[in-house]
Amino acid sequence: MGFFKRYFKNYKGQGGVKEVMFLALPMVASTACDAVMTFTDRLFLSKLGYEQMNAAMGGGISYQMLIFFFIGLIGYSTALVGQYFGAKEHKKTIKTLFQSLIIVAISYPAILILKPFVIQIFSLIGTPKSQLPYQIEYLNILALGSLISLFRHVISCYFTGIGKTRIVMYSALTAMLVNIFFDYIFIFGKLGLPAMGIAGAAYASIAGQIISSLLLLIFLVKNMRENRVVFSQFARFNKEILFKLVRYGTPAGLEMFLNFISFAAIIAVFHSQGDVVATAATVMFNWDLISFVPLIGLEIAITSLAGRYMGAQKPELAHRATISAIRIGTIYSVIILVIFIFIPEALARLFSPFEYDEVFETAVPISASMIRIAALYVMSESVMVSVVGALRGAGDTFYTMLISVTAHWLFVPILIMAFNVFNFTAIQAWFLVVMFFLVFTLILYKRFKRGRWKNIKVIG
Repeated sequence: MGFFKRYFKNYKGQGGVKEVMFLALPMVASTACDAVMTFTDRLFLSKLGYEQMNAAMGGGISYQMLIFFFIGLIGYSTALVGQYFGAKEHKKTIKTLFQSLIIVAISYPAILILKPFVIQIFSLIGTPKSQLPYQIEYLNILALGSLISLFRHVISCYFTGIGKTRIVMYSALTAMLVNIFFDYIFIFGKLGLPAMGIAGAAYASIAGQIISSLLLLIFLVKNMRENRVVFSQFARFNKEILFKLVRYGTPAGLEMFLNFISFAAIIAVFHSQGDVVATAATVMFNWDLISFVPLIGLEIAITSLAGRYMGAQKPELAHRATISAIRIGTIYSVIILVIFIFIPEALARLFSPFEYDEVFETAVPISASMIRIAALYVMSESVMVSVVGALRGAGDTFYTMLISVTAHWLFVPILIMAFNVFNFTAIQAWFLVVMFFLVFTLILYKRFKRGRWKNIKVIG
């Protein structure tokens, strides 16, 4: 107990561990629910064979690549709403929400137009023929339902910005439960329905998003009635707010978009090394996802809290909140590190198909070693997400984008050279990527320590 008292010495007060935990834990739970949805899709599909599991990974990454520019752009509304809320300009929080909806209306047609080009990339990067039709089917269905995902994201960002993160948690938990229920029914063909495999996984995801969005909408209407807000008074174009959202949100959106292209390229490089390496990498990245995504909840919470304190012109409290977030995240990371180091093979075998599969059995020891290596950078992730959240909340989105995109795009040629020039194994190549990730985290932390972000004025 003495250790924890010393470790959490700044527990109380504004920007302390208690305040950060109160805001962050619901967001951690929310993003964990989203991770479980994706994880469940791939876990259930693994029982049908490695082709559909790998296709869900490739198709899911491609879908995220399609929508993540808009997710990042809209996501900056969390910081903007937080800054207006901190400055006690509450009417502008609703106006910000409506400007985000305008962006959604533009985004959806763009996603559908870009989708065929992404499908063409599948063949160019050497996606295995046995995997390709499943991957295309999965992407097609998810893209059609992206409007619901973007709508849900807008309302979630609003509630996160004003600090009502429990509402976001309730909606995410609902989406997860609905998704798991329909996953089982649609994928395997229960209750008299035909087995739809990977298509069923996509439809189940959309069903979860729809129910979750309806729940968020109910909470939004209730919140506006309690505050005597008439939405029609604010449901109009606002040049000033939309400009700020686009100006500061575009770097964040570009960062997410370009990073996911690089991540998709990394997945593709591993998948191009044959079915065994593709399967090993897919299993490892599934566990990487389940461990990392909850920390995104911590990042979102710090974005909101830092934005709120910057709006209230209290940058030192934003700094204090960030340090508190790092302390909280480190405890979580230690737990994940222990699990990854001591039971990696058990984690890998959770994806065993119903029937014996030689490809999967060959992939298990490779995947277990890659999971152990992932434990090396788990500890740095809590630092990275906390620092990135603070910088974004303050409006330092361009520098964050520049460093993040540069680092992620360096990973791709390094990985290609590792395989094709130096003839590295999958394990050796993954170790090299992890080492570069640690350097990237140190650069971001140095930017945070310099403190230039404390002088940025977004709404002043």
